[in-house]
Amino acid sequence: MPGLFFPHNNMTELNGKDDCKLSEGKIHKKKQKAFGADLKNYLKCMVPHLESGIKSSNSRNVMLSAEEVMQWSQSLEKLLASQSGQCIFREFLKSEFSEENIEFWLACEDYKKTKSDRLHGKAERIYEEFVQSDAIKQINIDYRTREATAKRAQDPTHTSFDEAQKTVYVLMERDSYPRFLKSKAYLNLLNQLQINSLK
Repeated sequence: MPGLFFPHNNMTELNGKDDCKLSEGKIHKKKQKAFGADLKNYLKCMVPHLESGIKSSNSRNVMLSAEEVMQWSQSLEKLLASQSGQCIFREFLKSEFSEENIEFWLACEDYKKTKSDRLHGKAERIYEEFVQSDAIKQINIDYRTREATAKRAQDPTHTSFDEAQKTVYVLMERDSYPRFLKSKAYLNLLNQLQINSLK
């Protein structure tokens, strides 16, 4: 007969046996709400994939596996190589009010694939949106990098934003990424996928 699996964090959050029943209800509701929000954001991310016609009886094509989500913890590169990883990391950065970093990084990745005759327009848009000193989604780069990027954007090539993109990548890697791996969003998703894989 299969046993029930309880995530260990529920047990560690209960202080004593006396207040066990009271706090158990509160913790359960709190965790449900937090996980509900994480799952809601995750599903929002997955909607475009579902709508784009990935329909198969094999749910692996549509949903993530615990193994894939665990790989995200190996490096920021592996996280960003995954479409779902990008989306969930972006939701996390939104919660920290720093989503401009991943948006800029993704804009640069797209920019590198742009045809030469369209570089000028895209370079101008990226510069105005992320780089210039009064940009709406201004990225956190030093003055020298900002000035050098401004010059390169005036006569754009496919490498015009490389230096700024690298700076932002390192910033995410050292700052946001370690916090993401410890976040409820990531840990709850991984925990839920591991539970599902045991069913």
